[in-house]
Amino acid sequence: MALIVRQVNLDDAQGIVDVLNPIIDEGLYTVLDTPFSAKQEKEFIAHFPKQGVFTVALNEGQTKLLGFQNVEPFASYTKAFSHVGIIGTFVDESSRGQGISTQLFQSTFDVAKQKGYEKLFAYVRADNERALAVYLKQGFEVIGTAKKHAKIGDKYVDEILIEKFL
Repeated sequence: MALIVRQVNLDDAQGIVDVLNPIIDEGLYTVLDTPFSAKQEKEFIAHFPKQGVFTVALNEGQTKLLGFQNVEPFASYTKAFSHVGIIGTFVDESSRGQGISTQLFQSTFDVAKQKGYEKLFAYVRADNERALAVYLKQGFEVIGTAKKHAKIGDKYVDEILIEKFL
């Protein structure tokens, strides 16, 4: 599949929520629990941190957004963490297993290095084995488990902590 991988722009808001909201609604792969409107996403993009990285993947015709990945500063209350980013990856259900996340990672890693990141960190739901496998394939390492870290409805979910040095 031929992809266009680039940094986000405001016009991507609807495509992002079209990918993200079904994942949220499914309730199996993310701790996010409330769908977003295109207006909310546009606001998020407009105020995305300057040091952040927000990468999108579109089909070659640039008509449909197939996935996205973002890196936000780990903590802004101290400069001690300015080299660490939190990464999240989301791919449209019908597009999984086609190498989209691999291309997103490649672009995101390059831009993250340019912006001064040395390490990326993520929390992956312990019951999301596919996502964990994708991150491990990209060189992330498991560094621990946060027990009962999220509560989705009335069910607790452990999260696997992973990191990668760039």
